[in-house]
Amino acid sequence: MDTHPLLLTGYGLVLREWTSDDLVVMRELFDDPDVAYRTPLESPFSQAAALRYLHSAGQARRNGERIHLAITTDGHQARGEILLNRVTGSIGYVVGAAHRGQGLAVRALRTMTEFAHTTAALPKVILEIEPDNRPSITVARMAGFHPSSHSVPETVTDKGRTYDLLTWEHSLTADDRG
Repeated sequence: MDTHPLLLTGYGLVLREWTSDDLVVMRELFDDPDVAYRTPLESPFSQAAALRYLHSAGQARRNGERIHLAITTDGHQARGEILLNRVTGSIGYVVGAAHRGQGLAVRALRTMTEFAHTTAALPKVILEIEPDNRPSITVARMAGFHPSSHSVPETVTDKGRTYDLLTWEHSLTADDRG
């Protein structure tokens, strides 16, 4: 598996791999009640949790399983994360509370979706979103995703909370394939 640093650019963003220099900002971004509620990330998200997450993300990339990238506008200051699970074909994203409302999630999702279709050769990518997560549903729609007509909600229990996840999908069109 290719382990050279991955850098994706598009829509005014630079998506780059996390480094040990990001541990403090990872804590700032991920130690948030909304992030704890909507994601499987540790909560509270301490410095130790950030270090474990950094190591886990690096191992997953080396194993060809997942790609975790910091969302930046300049290649430096992380404002969130987008990840591609190459095994399931799913994408996940988090934008820090201080950076929401700037279109970062939509732009990062478009960039990662293009990467997934072209470089990772995934004809379909999915998102799993709770039915009441209006901001994430808006991001999905704006990035060209639509509710999957082939799936039923998946019920998940995580951190003592049981909830449903709806599948949203983005597929290559005939025009996209050339």
